[in-house]
Amino acid sequence: MNAPRYLGQSVGHAISADDLDTVPVPPNVGRVTYRTTELSALCPVTGQPDIYDATISYQPNGRSLESKALKHYLWGFRDKGAYCETLAATLADDLTAVLGVPVTVELRQQIRGGLVLSATATATATATATASQGV
Repeated sequence: MNAPRYLGQSVGHAISADDLDTVPVPPNVGRVTYRTTELSALCPVTGQPDIYDATISYQPNGRSLESKALKHYLWGFRDKGAYCETLAATLADDLTAVLGVPVTVELRQQIRGGLVLSATATATATATATASQGV
């Protein structure tokens, strides 16, 4: 694993999943969970922003997502159209590919039109590798 590219650097733009940095995690850390209320994407039908409460969790295998890089990765969705379910699956797949361990992403869309929408996606390292190989 290369040295972090964004840790300690000024970053004023979104980054792709390929640019996510990871950092070492002690072996006695059994679970890592990130939570944010600042994830947004555009509704692909109306173009209006959808705001999410997001929880990302996984059992690390020696590496963890670097939080600043994760923030800039999530920032990249603010101008993209995505349904809640698709966004959850994309995040889970991308982060699993980076970490090599199953990642669960839970999204809860802020209320629009009186409806509450939640989606949970879990990707496995095997399923992600198979999908990326076109199988």
